[in-house]
Amino acid sequence: MKKVELLSPVGNKESLYMAIHNGCDAVYFAGKNFGARKYANNFNNEEIKEAVEYAHLYGVKVYITVNILIFDDEVEDCLNFIKYLYEIGVDALIMQDLGLISLTRKMYPNMEIHASTQCHNHNEYGIKFLEDLGVTRIVLDRELSLDEVKDLNINLEKEIFIHGALCVSYSGCCLFSSMNGGRSGNRGECVASCRTPFKLLKNGQELDIDGDYPLSTKELNTLNNIDKIIESNVNSLKIEGRMKSPEYVGYITRLYRKVIDDYYNGCFNGITKEELINLKKIYNRDFTKGYLFNEEGKSLMNIKTPNHQGVEIGKVISNDNKFIKIKLSDYLNQGDAVRLPNNKGMYVNRLYNEKELLINHGEPNQIVLLDNKENNNITGKVLKTIDIKLLEDINNTEKKRIDIDIVVNAYLNKELELIITDGVNTVKQTGIVVDQAKNSPTDKDSILKQINRLEDTPFRLRNISINNDKNIFIPVSKINELRRNSIEELISLRKRVNRDNIINKYEITKDKFIFSNKKINILVRNEDQLNIVLKYNINNIYTEDINLYNKYKDKCNIYLKLPRVNLKYRDYNNERLLVTELGSLKRYKNNNDLVIDYTMNCTNHNTYNLYKNNNANLVTLSVEIPYNNLVDNTNKYYDGEFFTYGRVELMIMKYCPLKMLVNKEDNCSVCLKGDTYSLKDTNDNIFPIKNTLHYTHIYNKEVTNNINRIGVAKKLGISNYRIDLFDENEDEIVSILDKIYRELGD
Repeated sequence: MKKVELLSPVGNKESLYMAIHNGCDAVYFAGKNFGARKYANNFNNEEIKEAVEYAHLYGVKVYITVNILIFDDEVEDCLNFIKYLYEIGVDALIMQDLGLISLTRKMYPNMEIHASTQCHNHNEYGIKFLEDLGVTRIVLDRELSLDEVKDLNINLEKEIFIHGALCVSYSGCCLFSSMNGGRSGNRGECVASCRTPFKLLKNGQELDIDGDYPLSTKELNTLNNIDKIIESNVNSLKIEGRMKSPEYVGYITRLYRKVIDDYYNGCFNGITKEELINLKKIYNRDFTKGYLFNEEGKSLMNIKTPNHQGVEIGKVISNDNKFIKIKLSDYLNQGDAVRLPNNKGMYVNRLYNEKELLINHGEPNQIVLLDNKENNNITGKVLKTIDIKLLEDINNTEKKRIDIDIVVNAYLNKELELIITDGVNTVKQTGIVVDQAKNSPTDKDSILKQINRLEDTPFRLRNISINNDKNIFIPVSKINELRRNSIEELISLRKRVNRDNIINKYEITKDKFIFSNKKINILVRNEDQLNIVLKYNINNIYTEDINLYNKYKDKCNIYLKLPRVNLKYRDYNNERLLVTELGSLKRYKNNNDLVIDYTMNCTNHNTYNLYKNNNANLVTLSVEIPYNNLVDNTNKYYDGEFFTYGRVELMIMKYCPLKMLVNKEDNCSVCLKGDTYSLKDTNDNIFPIKNTLHYTHIYNKEVTNNINRIGVAKKLGISNYRIDLFDENEDEIVSILDKIYRELGD
C-alpha cells in the first residue's frame, strides 16, 4: 500500500528545516514573485535551489507555487522563472492561471503541474478540463465533504487541506480584498477582509449577532479523523500555514506524521490531551473539522474573534497601578506571552510571586504578579498565546536520518572496497591496496568504528557487512577517506536533477488589431429591468433566472447565467449560456452558445485563447486587470467583453450567515421572506448579501464605473461593453445607458 503524502507549508528556510525534520513527505513554497502568499518571506532563486537540494537529500519533494493570475506583461518573466525551476529539479508546480498552465505544459512536457485550489476545483467536469490540459493533481476545494471527495470519479491525484486557516469564500472566487484596497487575493496579496469586523443588517437595521466577525472561520483540524481521510483514497494531505511560524510548521507536521504512521502501523488513536493543549498553544481560532466532515454554522465559524486563542491558564483576580494579580490554573513561564481579559497581549518579561519577588515560573493554583505597565483595570480569564518551553522543545527537533546499508570488502593484496546503498542509490568506491599487518592488525571492530562515524552526515547506519582477511592492516586515515568520499558521492546522487531536458519553444500568438461594431451587453435581475433594456439596442442580455430565460429566449438574445458552484449539471442543448466556472465550459462547450463571465479570471492573452479554443464565443475580461495594463494589451482582446458598469460580486460562500445568525441554525427560510440583508464595515460601507441555490453571495459596497474609460477602450478596439444591473430603477438604467451611448458615439 502506498502511503498518503504529508505536504507541509514553508515560508522561509527555518520552516523548511522544521518541516523536513519533523517528518513531511513534501513541501510547498514560493519564490519572490508569482506565489499566492506574497507577504511570506519566500525564497529567491538561489535559495530555492538550495532548498530543493536540501529537501531532495532527505527524500522530500518540492512543489513551487506559481499560483496567481498573470498579466500579459508578466508572462515572459514568469516563463523564465518556470524554466529555472525546471532546470533545478523542482518536482511540481502549483498553478492557478489556466493560460499559463496550458503554455507551461506545451513548453515543459515533463514538468508536473498541480491545479491550485484557486482553480475552484469542486466538480468532475472542471477537473476533467484541467486533466485535458495535462494537470496531474488537483487541490480540491475546502467546501467538499469527504464523501464528495471520495466519490469524485477522476484520474488525477487528489490533494486536500487537513489543517490550518480556512477561507470563508470559495478559493479563487474572492474579490473582496482586491475591490476594497487594491490587494488581490488572486495575486497573493489578500488582506484577510473576512477577519475584520462587520455588523449584520436587516432592512438597514443592525442585528444583535453576539459577535463582531460574522465571516471569520475557525481553524481546520482533522488529527483525530485522519483514519477516515486516508481511507477516502486521497493522495496528499496538505497543511496550510506559509505565513505561520517555523515552530507552527514543525509541530503540526510532527503531529500529523505521528497519526499517519500510527494508522499504517495499526495503532491509530488520534492525539493525546497534552498534544491537543500544545496544539492550541501553537495556534488556534478554535477548531473545526470543516466541510470535510459536514460541519457548518457555529461548528465552523468563530464570530467572536479572528485571533489566535491560545489556552486559558488562569484568571485576573485584582490589579493596582503596579501589578496585575493572577491565580494560575496552569504553568506560566518567564518568556511566555499572554492575552489579558481586555484582549491585549503582552510578553511575560518579569514574573513575580505574591511577595513581589522575581521568579522564572509559576505553577497551578499559585498566585503570580505581572507588571501593570498600562494601568489596566481588568478581571477575567488569561490566555497563554506563546509557550516558551514548547517552542524550545520544537526547536530542539532531532535531525532526520537516512538509513543506509554498507558492505566493506578488505582482502589482502586487493583494493579496499566500500559499497553504500540507501535503497535507491548505490555507491561503490575503492581505496588503497590492503597490506599484511606487521604489528597491530586491523580487525572488524576497528573498521566498524571508522565507518560508523556518521554524526556529521544525514545518514544512519542500518546494516553493515564487513568481509575481511585476518592479519591485515589498513591505515585509519584511509578508511576515513574512503568513507567521506563515498558519503559525498551518495549525497550528490540524492541531490541530482534527474529529468530529461525537453524544452519546447512556443510562440505566444498575437491577434490582429481589428475594429468592430460596438455592443452593449447587460445582466438583469428581474423582468422589470429586462423590459426596460429591451427598449434599447442591446446585444446580449444575461439573467440567472431560468424562468425569465425560458420566457424570453425566443424573443431576444438572452443568456442564462449558470451557477458558480455546480455539483449537478442540467442538460442544455442549443442554448445561450453565461459560463461562470470551468466545469460548465467543459460540459456545454460542444453544443451551446457560450459567453465566459468575469468570474473565470481571464487576465492574459493565453487564457483568452484557451477559452476561445474551447468554443467560447465571447470572453469577459477579469475585473482585476489594472486599467493601465488593459490599455497596453487591449489589442489582443479585440472582441473581448469589458466590464463597464456594475456591482461586482466579491464572494460566494457555502456558509450562510443568515441561517446561522438570523435563523439560528434552523432550516433555511430567512432569505425567502423578502427582507434585505447586508454587512456594514467599520467605515459604514454597506455590502449587500444575496442567497441563491443555498449559496451566499456578497456584493461590493459600490458600483465599478468604467464609463469614463470607454473612449480610450474604444480606440484600442474593445467591442463589447458589459453592464451588471443590481437594484437600479428605470431612471437610473436610462441614465447609465445614455452615458455609455454618448461615450460610444452610437
